[in-house]
Amino acid sequence: MCDRYQKSEHLLQRALKTIPLGTQTFSKSKTQYPFGVSPYFIERAQGSHAWDVDGNEYIDFINSLAAVTLGYNDPDVTKAVQAQLQQGTIFSLPHPIEVLVAEKIVEVVPCAEMVRFGKNGSDATSGAIRVARAYTRRDRVAVCGYHGWHDWYIGSTARDLGIPAATKALTHKFLYNDIESLHQLFQEYPGEIAAVILEPMNVFFPKDDFLGKVKELTHQNGSLLVFDETITGFRYAIGGSQEYFGITPDLATFGKGLANGYPVSALTGKAEVMRVVEDIFFSFTFGGETLSLSAALATINKLQREPVIQTMTARGEAILTDLQALIDRYDIGHIFSLSGHPTWSFLLIKDIAPYSQWQIKTLFLQEMFARGILTLGTHNLSYGHAETDVHSLLAVYEEVLPLIGALVDNKELESYLRCQPLEPLFKVR
Repeated sequence: MCDRYQKSEHLLQRALKTIPLGTQTFSKSKTQYPFGVSPYFIERAQGSHAWDVDGNEYIDFINSLAAVTLGYNDPDVTKAVQAQLQQGTIFSLPHPIEVLVAEKIVEVVPCAEMVRFGKNGSDATSGAIRVARAYTRRDRVAVCGYHGWHDWYIGSTARDLGIPAATKALTHKFLYNDIESLHQLFQEYPGEIAAVILEPMNVFFPKDDFLGKVKELTHQNGSLLVFDETITGFRYAIGGSQEYFGITPDLATFGKGLANGYPVSALTGKAEVMRVVEDIFFSFTFGGETLSLSAALATINKLQREPVIQTMTARGEAILTDLQALIDRYDIGHIFSLSGHPTWSFLLIKDIAPYSQWQIKTLFLQEMFARGILTLGTHNLSYGHAETDVHSLLAVYEEVLPLIGALVDNKELESYLRCQPLEPLFKVR
């Protein structure tokens, strides 16, 4: 047992007795964090920093899987939630906050004319698919990116255990920045595809008007275009990537940063399409839970009032610029590369014989955690990140990346690892 993570490891062993994988979220589980060199439980967080149960402090660049945009325990959000708590969290009839947040989303999101709330991104994406199927009277779905845990999507991935074959047969993947791959699906299933759903951007920027071509091809074939903006929403721009790229879909889904970490998601879109929600069943006991909606209203108001996205973008650009310079300076581009938007960017690791990317990533995490940086290889920026946090991150990269480069090139990686390497995992993107 590692002294630095002694309480974390003890609590993990305890959790595994009553909780499968020891936690509620796959991406927060022991599958992603190598045992012996990783924290497993966070006790508190403030701004851009988090403290694990052993008292170790980190600058957090995971930000609860990009759910936090303003920073942990943002004072404006906390104040709004505390005020609402005095009124109550759930009632026998709707609370007016539902209307206020819906109106605010309609105000800022280009495609939004009507809104319905859920609790997770998967709620919203699954609602969008049900709406599209009802509206078009078609069954098949074309997907690109990650869209949650429900049967209709996860059956198309390696994590398809428990999904009926008949359900899996209705979902078809196409490739990002490859319009021909979508065209082939429409040729193969003419008049059968209800919706094309995609993350408008994740790892790579769209090329050659890819999003515009997707919209045109989708409408030519009588299907609905759905943007899954669970992460890009309220991060790339207040109105999401549809505002950022100037492409308006028929439906869009939001989550994560919508309420700075409080559990709420939104299905939005054209009124003509959204009115189908009155005929399908998309209903949640806690869909109108008031604390999360109060947090959402406070979050969007702050995004409008302060330079949140501009600040996150500037911090992210500084990371990408200086990190690329570091990679070039130490000639380690054969191992590491960068991609993504400045507010949600990726340090990509390649397979370098005799090592897999998982072995190299294990060493990377070991060294980053030990130096007080919480990361999974992404830079999920928040308004809470200060310039000093960026400088600290880059200083750690200055130590860790050349070290890894030398160990890989000299084939000495195993000698530096203090744990078993991560195994190849289900990848969501």
